[in-house]
Amino acid sequence: MNTTSIIETQNLTKVYRRYVKKEGVRGSIVSLFKREYAEKEAVRGLDLKIEKGEFVGLIGQNGAGKTTLIKMLTGIIAPTSGEVSVLGYYPNDLKNDFKKQYAVVMGQKSQLFFELTVNDILRLFKEIYEIPEKVFQRNKAYFTELFGVRELMDVQVRTLSLGERMKMELFVALLHEPGVLFLDEPTIGLDVVASGQIRKFLKEINEEKHTTILLTSHYMEDIRTLCERCVVLNHGVKIYDGKTEELFGEEEPAVVMERLFGESGTADAEAAVTETPGVKKLIHAEITVTGAAGVNTGERRGEEQDI
Repeated sequence: MNTTSIIETQNLTKVYRRYVKKEGVRGSIVSLFKREYAEKEAVRGLDLKIEKGEFVGLIGQNGAGKTTLIKMLTGIIAPTSGEVSVLGYYPNDLKNDFKKQYAVVMGQKSQLFFELTVNDILRLFKEIYEIPEKVFQRNKAYFTELFGVRELMDVQVRTLSLGERMKMELFVALLHEPGVLFLDEPTIGLDVVASGQIRKFLKEINEEKHTTILLTSHYMEDIRTLCERCVVLNHGVKIYDGKTEELFGEEEPAVVMERLFGESGTADAEAAVTETPGVKKLIHAEITVTGAAGVNTGERRGEEQDI
């Protein structure tokens, strides 16, 4: 694919094939001789272009295809069909040059070694990414100051709070100056203060380093605060791609999410998009959805974490 965009997909599709077994002993015996499979379309016909320096939010319910898309863009899984280009590479080739130019931070999966200190982990990643000493020291000093973590550098990761740990996840991810940063639920489990600080850091990184960022989050405050542009997926289909402020307008996130996905039963995706002020219609299809469950409108609950 010849493209000048940092990320581009054309008709990108991912279909999962799942083994289905009927219950009971009889079902187990039958499956030994004749296996049945069901197919699930996680992403369907996705066309997407993201330019250098953009901060794009990816919105959707659980199972909408957000994480599957990120996995295809990073080469973790291969698409079933369609074309994809990231930084001029086909991700699933997993070339070393490509892997050194992007970073992934997943809120529910840590890339840190809990028994090591922060300084030890930074040194380890310096060797993994073959970062020159001068660049390493410059970036280490910059992010130490940005995240305000000077007193944590000689502390074991396992002793850090959730908020402190997420700072370190971002620190490690950005150490090698990636051109693209993929974020999957980076503020999950964090309290309001910690989440606000992480958003502040991400905004500064995008503006100062011009890092292209693709963010998925159930917390609509993350999307509204950080992303000028957002993409909405529903059952693997793109139903909106445009300015975030036009999607939300003056309405509460809960109202917009209910309009997009419906409260229960069957929602007409075309009507949902058309009725939202400023939103352009992208598809003509009736989509069965399970309601707005799994889309967090910004309210946070649970124990607070120090940061």
